[in-house]
Amino acid sequence: MKGLLLGLLAFGLINVPTQLCEGFMPENDMQVSVGDKKANTMTEKRFNQIIDKVVKVYAPVIKKRGGKLVLKRKWKNKTVNASAQRILFWYVVNMYGGLARHEAVTDDAFALVVCHEVGHHIGGAPKISSSKWASNEGQADYFGTLKCFRRTFRDEDNVRIMANINIPDYVTEKCKAEFPEAGELALCQRAALAGKSLAKLLGGGRGGNFNTPDGRVVDTTNDRHPAAQCRLDTYFQGALCDKDIFDELSSKDPIPGSCARVRGRSVGVRPLCWFKPKS
Repeated sequence: MKGLLLGLLAFGLINVPTQLCEGFMPENDMQVSVGDKKANTMTEKRFNQIIDKVVKVYAPVIKKRGGKLVLKRKWKNKTVNASAQRILFWYVVNMYGGLARHEAVTDDAFALVVCHEVGHHIGGAPKISSSKWASNEGQADYFGTLKCFRRTFRDEDNVRIMANINIPDYVTEKCKAEFPEAGELALCQRAALAGKSLAKLLGGGRGGNFNTPDGRVVDTTNDRHPAAQCRLDTYFQGALCDKDIFDELSSKDPIPGSCARVRGRSVGVRPLCWFKPKS
């Protein structure tokens, strides 16, 4: 029955309510076409392979929730963004080739955006105040490195992958303090650098710094897109949280499955530049 409905929807033969979440980044006029001279080296094959890795992990997770993960692979689309939609039981993620081809976006950064969009669907609280289903932007970022990126790439040879990568000493120091085992350390570094790549995109070429976190403190939780430095802080803190990747996040309570100040944690916590903990 679900397959029939999906087919009818695809051909526009039925109309159903569609709930669209904001894009990964604010609306913009950036475009990167296939073959653009400013594009990175991303290929359609790698574009699909990266998406496949995340789908392999999270399609079964969403199936257990009674949903179906639907990845719309818009390789030829020039848009530099990504988005999530909830259509009945379909957990839709729209991934655009323009984003994947942007010169600031590495393969790992693209994977982290896929994770971010999946995070809107299953990333837990805090959620967008006007939505019953979507985790807010900061939480989708946090979920990306806290759970999804680590879960997707945990079985790869991360030590080898990171061996010849220039990693800031500050990142290594902080990751090693939380993850002394070599493989977990390398995965923490890898997630952090994916976040750095996205911060460069989000900051218009200025990627922020790991050791200069955003000092702003919000009065209420910000559901929308935080500033680039704040988002880098979120990616880094998610990577540093040592909670088990299989510890479930709650749809109502931001504490379970995460590193929380209320539990005496100071590392791996959601940054105060977008998150207001309950007093």
